[in-house]
Amino acid sequence: MSVVPSHRLKQAKRALRGEVLAVRDALPPEERGRRSVAIAERLLDLPEARAASVVLAFSSFGSEVDTARILQGLQGDGRTVALPRVQGQDVVPVTYALGDDLTETRFGAHEPAAGRALTPAELDLVIVPGVAFDRRGARVGYGGGFYDRLLPSLRPGVRAIAVAFELQVVEEVPVGGMDRRVDAIVTERATYLVAPETA
Repeated sequence: MSVVPSHRLKQAKRALRGEVLAVRDALPPEERGRRSVAIAERLLDLPEARAASVVLAFSSFGSEVDTARILQGLQGDGRTVALPRVQGQDVVPVTYALGDDLTETRFGAHEPAAGRALTPAELDLVIVPGVAFDRRGARVGYGGGFYDRLLPSLRPGVRAIAVAFELQVVEEVPVGGMDRRVDAIVTERATYLVAPETA
């Protein structure tokens, strides 16, 4: 996985983000719903999901994978579920139960209006949003860098698993030195496990 020089990195990410979002936005809602169900079933069946007691997920917006079934499945099994809340330059995991009030952020995502803040060390699994991914686990998000700052603070061995439509998996994602990979990507067709980075 090649590292793109910093002067070209933002431009390359912006171009890829626009390209993939255009394709994702064009997916008909009923097809998006069907694929989201397949993704939820595949994710919830993973050993990491079954074993986790405390999970940071996210509430989908726009043309993202619909996470409603994922949230239902996690809470139906009695886990503690948290959603990200933006505080300054970071996302903080905040406990969430189905039906709790959500507030809309300036960029359209939804976060808990109340709930207990958790530390990253309390998490057993993180379900990661994003725009584009490659099979080496590189990720382009929405440009805030929130998950790049969160993921290094997880306990060793805690997995970060992305959910995405197959159309969001591309040949190669441009990466910089601060970008963090995910450990797996779950799509409606497959689960892509990422090999650990070697020194």
